[in-house]
Amino acid sequence: MRYLVAGLGNVGSEYAGTRHNIGFDVVDYLARKHEVAFASDRLADVAEIKYRGRFLRLIKPSTYMNRSGRAIKYWMEQDKISADRLLVIVDDLNLPLGKLRMRTKGSDGGHNGLADIQAVFGHTNYARLRVGIGSEFSKGAQVDFVLGRWSSEESKALVERIPLAAEAALRFSAQTAGQVMEWANAQ
Repeated sequence: MRYLVAGLGNVGSEYAGTRHNIGFDVVDYLARKHEVAFASDRLADVAEIKYRGRFLRLIKPSTYMNRSGRAIKYWMEQDKISADRLLVIVDDLNLPLGKLRMRTKGSDGGHNGLADIQAVFGHTNYARLRVGIGSEFSKGAQVDFVLGRWSSEESKALVERIPLAAEAALRFSAQTAGQVMEWANAQ
């Protein structure tokens, strides 16, 4: 069985290590843990891992966050993956730092990457794992906060939280969506 795990972020060194790129950080962690490397391919950097007899295509769209839908749709069609076997990993400033929240459908919640996926797909019936980045910014500074780099304290906290998000992605391929949501949302 094949699954697609799309970590969202923005390409380029100016975005590396920013809060908005936590989706990239999670799939990078999965690739390192399984000792595989990403390769540049059409619309994304791509890697593949195997977990409990299932194949997980990991992608980091190279289309930038706000145009992620095109890359995800391409790889779903390329690998013949249905929407129920897609997991999108994104940042969420409405959640405390490192808090996980998984849903199998729902609104974009103001997230431009999810909004683009909805526009391309024409529906919201796919799983998304939101990883909290906190909301420690002053009025009018949301963009700077989201595109800002992690503080040293935040980075230390994420050392424990990114592996949990990666574990949720693995569980997504091996358990029911309800089981994964129950586990991830309790973290």
